[in-house]
Amino acid sequence: MAMRKTIPRARQKGVGLIEALVSMVILSLCLLGMAALQGVALRDSQSAQSRSMAAIMSYSIADAMRANITAARNGDYTLQSCPTSSVEVAVVNTLAASDLNAWSQSLKSAIGQTACGTINCNAGQCDVKIEWDDSRATAGNSSHALITRIQL
Repeated sequence: MAMRKTIPRARQKGVGLIEALVSMVILSLCLLGMAALQGVALRDSQSAQSRSMAAIMSYSIADAMRANITAARNGDYTLQSCPTSSVEVAVVNTLAASDLNAWSQSLKSAIGQTACGTINCNAGQCDVKIEWDDSRATAGNSSHALITRIQL
């Protein structure tokens, strides 16, 4: 029977400490990765919320246009550029102007101050375009748009 060589205990000191340090480094890297993942998830959920609100807001103005269909077919809901204040939209004191004012203000409160909506109508078909700054979620691509086509 062959005899085993035994290593004296004095030479084994500190082996447990090195293993503990390596496991702590691995654990800390995993925790940093999880924290980065949380940040990405939060950023993407905010972007998804903005997209959902844009869809809701486009359906909102579509419903307002269908409720006032005669004015919508006459082009009263056409909004070529983003208004910077409610005065720009309210040139005429009509239901369409009131709807556009409320819609423009709701866009800014629901999506953000950079949100902007335009409406182009032609022969009973309207395109509602909502744009906003989504640079946090798109890694630098600042503009995001949602276009909804409505048949009146």
